[in-house]
Amino acid sequence: MPRLILLIILFLISLLTIFKAFQYHLWLLAIGVTEFSWLFILITLVLLATGIWVNKYQLEGTLVGVITLVLFLSPYIRAYNVGNSLKNNFDTAFGNKAGLSSNNDRSPFSIFRLFSVDKPIASKTFIYVTYPDTTMSLDYYPAQVSGKKPCVIVIHGGSWSSGDSRQLAELNSYLARRGYNVASINYRLAPKYQSPAPVTDVQAALNYLHKHAEELKIDTGNFILLGRSAGAQIALLAAYTLHNAGIKGVIDFYGPADMVWGYSVPSSPLIMDSRGVMEAYLGGSYHKVPQNYASGSPLAFVDKTTVPTLIIHGYNDVLVAYEHSRCLNEKLQQNGIKHYWLRLPWATHGFDYNLNGPGGQLSTYAVERFLNAICPAGPK
Repeated sequence: MPRLILLIILFLISLLTIFKAFQYHLWLLAIGVTEFSWLFILITLVLLATGIWVNKYQLEGTLVGVITLVLFLSPYIRAYNVGNSLKNNFDTAFGNKAGLSSNNDRSPFSIFRLFSVDKPIASKTFIYVTYPDTTMSLDYYPAQVSGKKPCVIVIHGGSWSSGDSRQLAELNSYLARRGYNVASINYRLAPKYQSPAPVTDVQAALNYLHKHAEELKIDTGNFILLGRSAGAQIALLAAYTLHNAGIKGVIDFYGPADMVWGYSVPSSPLIMDSRGVMEAYLGGSYHKVPQNYASGSPLAFVDKTTVPTLIIHGYNDVLVAYEHSRCLNEKLQQNGIKHYWLRLPWATHGFDYNLNGPGGQLSTYAVERFLNAICPAGPK
């Protein structure tokens, strides 16, 4: 009986690989279930193996265990399927062999990379802007290749009110090893500071990096903005509205692109008070300050001059609706902008917590291809 109970619990957990979480802690569990599936697969296999010594409910437990095992394997199977077409799809979006280098001339997804460990690169912290009441800093990861190199400006998530520049730093080291400078910035947080303060901070960071380009070995003609969640909204808005010639592209990890629509269709209150979060950032409800929601929507600023865009989103995202990326993809298509939308059917918000998980591997591959296509780092 204990074996059957444990397998039923694992089965219920495995449902998070195909269904959206309906509660905050289940969302956190869903990240582990989908991006660290091998742990749950191992536990399930151990319980299945113990069935040899079990007489009571042996068949029932084994059937439940097999179904559970298949569900835990499903993110890997789907990641393989997405990765199998990713190279060709990317070539279609950006041109034949665009962005393909010796570093990413490999399978976008590999079971073996699930267990790899990369050593982090040391960063340096700089104050990039001083305001009358505060200062803002950035963490700088220098390219591990000599010469002036492009710079990726990373903007963290956290509902515009939390988080910092050290968030999900593994990708920063990865890109630095591939020949890109990375500047992960802090920005002024809500509710004390409201939109467009973070976009102003991005401009200040650009100014600082321009000013210190020689010592930091930055190619000032090649900046790319990368943001996650709330940071993706900031990155998109900055890329689409600052009209800075040095910004060559923007990478959007599961960001809200339409603040008006997002307010009208809020997240489940069991997950997050999304309307409250938006009100704190935009200065009130949509009914009080509709202009702030319009001016805070990156989607509204897409036109024929918009920079190339990479969109990455998981279908099971319960914090930022998948619809945001679908609408942004459509608007970019209508305006003939070079872009790619990486769709991850099993993934939820924050899937890239594990850079070597199925979502992390595919998104990292897409980011590297995108960077090499729009501003290659040069010979490695």
